[in-house]
Amino acid sequence: MADNHDDIQQACSQCAPSDVSERPHVTQPDKKALTNRLRRIEGQISGVRHMVEDDRYCVDILTQISAVKAALDSVAVQILSSHANGCVRRAVMNNGGDAEIDELLKLIRKMIR
Repeated sequence: MADNHDDIQQACSQCAPSDVSERPHVTQPDKKALTNRLRRIEGQISGVRHMVEDDRYCVDILTQISAVKAALDSVAVQILSSHANGCVRRAVMNNGGDAEIDELLKLIRKMIR
């Protein structure tokens, strides 16, 4: 577990705006796993589209939509966790991180809507 935390901190320590007007660039830890999960979600979405095109039963379509939403939420939580444990933690240690904590809380509010 500590190794994963170290990986997250190391990856998020890459946060560095290349230009003042740009957002920081972050290399996601476990990028390959995240990419694979997102590809599976794309496949699920494609399946939902086919279900609609094939006039499938509404409950079946809604069940698949619910599964897609849960899969996306899982990916979002993983990325949020790496952000909090890396980028935000580093900002807190370096400069108090008030702006980063405010940004994190705003993001969480958006996610729970």
